[in-house]
Amino acid sequence: MNESPARPAHRTPVPRVGPLAGVRVADFCWMGVGSVATRMLADFGAEVIKIENRRRIDRPRLLPIYKGETRNYGEEIPDADPDRGGLHNNYSRNKLGITVDMKSPKGRDLVDRLISVSSVVTENFAPGVMERWGLTYERLDELSPNVVYGRMSGFGHSGPHAHFKSYGPIVQAVSGLSFISGLPGREPSGWGLSYMDNQAAYYNSAALMMAILRRNKTGRGAEVDVSAVEVGISMIGPDMLDVTVNGHHTRRPDFPRGNRLEHPPAAPHGVYPSDSDDRWIAIAVFGDADWTRFVEAIGRPAWTEDPRFATEESRRAHQDALDEHVATWTRQRSPRDAMLLLQSAGVAAGAAQTAEEINEWDPQLRERGIFFELDHPVIGEARFEGTPITFSRTRQHTWRSAPLLGEDNHHVFGDVLGLTGDEIAELESEGVI
Repeated sequence: MNESPARPAHRTPVPRVGPLAGVRVADFCWMGVGSVATRMLADFGAEVIKIENRRRIDRPRLLPIYKGETRNYGEEIPDADPDRGGLHNNYSRNKLGITVDMKSPKGRDLVDRLISVSSVVTENFAPGVMERWGLTYERLDELSPNVVYGRMSGFGHSGPHAHFKSYGPIVQAVSGLSFISGLPGREPSGWGLSYMDNQAAYYNSAALMMAILRRNKTGRGAEVDVSAVEVGISMIGPDMLDVTVNGHHTRRPDFPRGNRLEHPPAAPHGVYPSDSDDRWIAIAVFGDADWTRFVEAIGRPAWTEDPRFATEESRRAHQDALDEHVATWTRQRSPRDAMLLLQSAGVAAGAAQTAEEINEWDPQLRERGIFFELDHPVIGEARFEGTPITFSRTRQHTWRSAPLLGEDNHHVFGDVLGLTGDEIAELESEGVI
């Protein structure tokens, strides 16, 4: 082994196990949309080698969340320890990490050599970056015949908008998701901060695995070009049908419906305040039999006898007044107490859980084992989310927490590419790696 003397034994790369064992990925991905995609490959056996540049640190290394500290999400810390960033440590478990200066001819040569011994190459840079390095699909296929080249960007790599840069909120707006979200009669509210970064990442990982499966069957590689905007458009099918089939306008006085539901009809249906600040409970009442159970559960208050609430159709017609009464009841209880009371009566209800409750309390998630602990040489023991899929035989191979910056340089450049210790030391002294 061509390892750094200071490397702890438990951080040493191990043979990978799983359905993707034997697949080596030269991974240029950064941020969530790419890094989460390749994490899925790494979780199930692929040898994912994350390629970084010390001169241009991957932003998740510099962004909160930091263990034991409270900072605003997105508040970049220029002088932060690049090995402490919680987002990086979450995105890059089970991966190897190397550093290469792509502005250096020697660095370019090292990357070419790495690609030549890899069967998958991935990237999610702004379009044009890989081309400026000469790493076109044709060049990659020369270096590694029948390579799978996974490309992930906001708009794809063809068309008049291909050169536009994007992040999750931009994708959500351009794809139409932001326009159809929010409350009726109000401006669009968007879908959180970067929902589409993660959603596109899962499409990316599925596309990569499909290409790998195809190559296993046919021997042929592929260039995979995923457009996050098109992923977003694939999610608005019901709204497109409503417009084209029913002749509705996307925004109208009763749409978007916010938390209300039309099909199947339900009233009350929404998220209601509890007895604590910014704590909520979701309640859904379907049909008259459900309404009777709801009324009995909350103690048959006088307002439930109001003729406006006598039938499902009438309750739906007077949802504003109904929601005010329901909120009066929920404000006297904690989300969990209200949830358990209504669930015991057969009414659909659920507490809107905080991150702490999801991690520490939720019995379903505990039983499924979605969260697990990993030790990290800088941040220590930390909790991470697993993969929300279980298989009868296949198991996620979690062998190490995320790599430190350049942690695997000696292993990859020495054991994988065959450089001597002196050659690696020279590259380090020149700032190439």
